[in-house]
Amino acid sequence: MQPSPTQQTPRIEYERRLEDRSGKVQALVRLSDRYSTLRGLVFIAGIAVLLAATVWGALSLNWIAAPILAFIFLVILHARCIRRLKRARQAETYYRTALDRLNHRWIDVRPAGEEYYDPQHMYAGDLDLLGRGSLFQLICSARTKLGEETLARWLLSPAQAEEIRARQQSVEELRNELDFRETLELLEAEQHGDIEQTQLSDWVRQPLIQIPAGLKWASMVTGVFAALAVISWLLSYSGIAPICIAIIIQVCLLFCIGSRIRELLNQTDEVRDGLSVLADVLSLIEQREFHSPHLTTIVTALQTDGVPPSRSIAQLRRNIQGLNNCFRNQFSAPLTILLGIPFHYMFAIERWRQRVGPHCPEWLAAVGEFEALCSLAGYAYEHPEDPFPEIADPANGPRFEGVALGHPLIPLDQVVRNDVTLNTEQRLLMISGSNMSGKSTLMRTVGTNYVLALAGAPVRAASLTVSPMQAGTAMRVQDSLQQGASLFYQSVARLSAVVHLADAAEPVLFLLDEILQGTNSHDRRIGAQSVIETLIERGGIGIVTTHDLALTEITAQFGSQAKNVHFEDQLIDGKMAFDYRMRPGIVEHSNALELMKMMGIELKALDIEADDPKSADLTQ
Repeated sequence: MQPSPTQQTPRIEYERRLEDRSGKVQALVRLSDRYSTLRGLVFIAGIAVLLAATVWGALSLNWIAAPILAFIFLVILHARCIRRLKRARQAETYYRTALDRLNHRWIDVRPAGEEYYDPQHMYAGDLDLLGRGSLFQLICSARTKLGEETLARWLLSPAQAEEIRARQQSVEELRNELDFRETLELLEAEQHGDIEQTQLSDWVRQPLIQIPAGLKWASMVTGVFAALAVISWLLSYSGIAPICIAIIIQVCLLFCIGSRIRELLNQTDEVRDGLSVLADVLSLIEQREFHSPHLTTIVTALQTDGVPPSRSIAQLRRNIQGLNNCFRNQFSAPLTILLGIPFHYMFAIERWRQRVGPHCPEWLAAVGEFEALCSLAGYAYEHPEDPFPEIADPANGPRFEGVALGHPLIPLDQVVRNDVTLNTEQRLLMISGSNMSGKSTLMRTVGTNYVLALAGAPVRAASLTVSPMQAGTAMRVQDSLQQGASLFYQSVARLSAVVHLADAAEPVLFLLDEILQGTNSHDRRIGAQSVIETLIERGGIGIVTTHDLALTEITAQFGSQAKNVHFEDQLIDGKMAFDYRMRPGIVEHSNALELMKMMGIELKALDIEADDPKSADLTQ
């Protein structure tokens, strides 16, 4: 498969960077092997010196210091080399994955976002926004859960015009920042599933652990006393008795506030895992100077109290880690408890939460927005042929006017493009057509590009003008044995939800596939017309597909505001062929009987007007 000319730039750049990172990996592997060899030789030399000094008496034992120091030096250099090698391999993997993404092998590589899916959402399921093979999985490159949650929220909740334009400027500024995105991706951190920075926001809002002032002073005085007692004992100025007294006092103090320390340990256990990568992301943002207003606002939100947030988060991480080590490190625990160090860590954490905690939600929101923008920027860089849409003023009525629209989840060399115009003059497209001819795909193309546009991302089109509006879809409606609901009941329930969207002042973009399937043609005609009339009267625009050609007559009720279009197929050498092109007018034939014949089903002649396309439903 040959890439299109517009795809050459990201592809060539990724290949160049992959070659460079692969070369670094090979060089570092060779260097690591040399260090391993040198360590082995120095170790052997040390054994030889030891034997020469102790067994043969040929050398002074002092000579053993030279190979020991050399070995330690090589261990330090080798450790640095291994860290660089690990980073180079991560970079190599990063660009291999990026090239796989350009080759449409991106499913299961990135987080899928299933945890953000709500079955009751008005279009997420129908438009494949979340889950395996979804738009979220294609776009998301967030390093933290904060970024994931923000991106998911942007895809599920359309923004207002000014916010969309601000995001577009930010994405454009970040689009070509490949080095920055590589650095962000390669941050040292735990496994992705352990990174739960959102729990930090919940923790700082919890009530502070109250400790009586007397206990605080007692712990500090006892700690100083214990330290002096240990020093005095080591210098032989006193016996063991003062140390025993300090131990007894510290144990009593632990007994008094031990439950509070355990509570704090349990709370911070859930917070600790994500702090390392959060501090690193904050540090990256703090070090950059941006120009677009939205990015500048994000950086400004991080400037509080004169202390960089990355330093504050790193300080909290050290305090939490120190408190854990006081009780969970069997080697240092006795000494730390004797000196009262757990109390000091506890007080430091509570002081941090009291002083810095109120700023955390704002910091976390800024990180989430920044990472979501970086995800959109990466998507924009990898799709240079996709333009930013023009965001129309919603005061002039709803608009969705796309030229050469394509579905962003379909490979670029396979996508078929169509023009779609919906506005105050043409509010309805009624699409008829054969099975598998592309009706549902067109609606998903419209819906997915609507989501991209109102999230601030480029769209798969030659051009698109869209105004902010709500969206409601009814496509993948199924019956439910668990709920005892028939297909028709589920269809009506979904349509009711779409219609109720129109109760709000903001207009609705409705996408209805096989409207009111599961009932007879007469009831379907009356019900469908009522639904469409209600949505259009309340200012909506949208698309309706049907196999029931009787429904195509509904467009006459709306005059020039509605238009019939269709998709069709051809039978070539006994096989169905589709061009997925939208054409004006009503489809003239069905392929249902041909498909049945191709599947080996024998058809009996019936006494019906089979040549009249409006005499039967073109059932899917």
